[in-house]
Amino acid sequence: MKVVIDTNVFISSFFGGKPKEIIALWHHGKIIICVSQPIIDEYIEVLKRLGLQNEKELEELLNLFASSFNLIFTAKPPELSIIKTDPDDNKFIECAVGTGSKFIISGDKHLLEIERYIDIAIMNPNSFLEFFYKNK
Repeated sequence: MKVVIDTNVFISSFFGGKPKEIIALWHHGKIIICVSQPIIDEYIEVLKRLGLQNEKELEELLNLFASSFNLIFTAKPPELSIIKTDPDDNKFIECAVGTGSKFIISGDKHLLEIERYIDIAIMNPNSFLEFFYKNK
């Protein structure tokens, strides 16, 4: 199952809860995370801003990205303009379209308001986990 994970969910995974459960699914090979360079850059930028640049978890994460562990990378996602109120969020939809992912997991209201783009479901972490466990 291919998923795009919004930065807010990804960063929250360092602090526990449902986001951490989603990242654990990735670590155990149950889901494949889809990323683009702008998404990876934003993950790292926010983690550094939070002071986690020297954390062991960040180093492990970067090693997982470098090894392409359960990861699909799109080098040239399509350019879309779906979210007018926060255009920076378009990178998550672009990545999902570019990788054929069917899910975007987010806590961002701009993305969640869309609910669905083409055949891509946009869900919060709780909804995704409910769907995942019902359909695995």
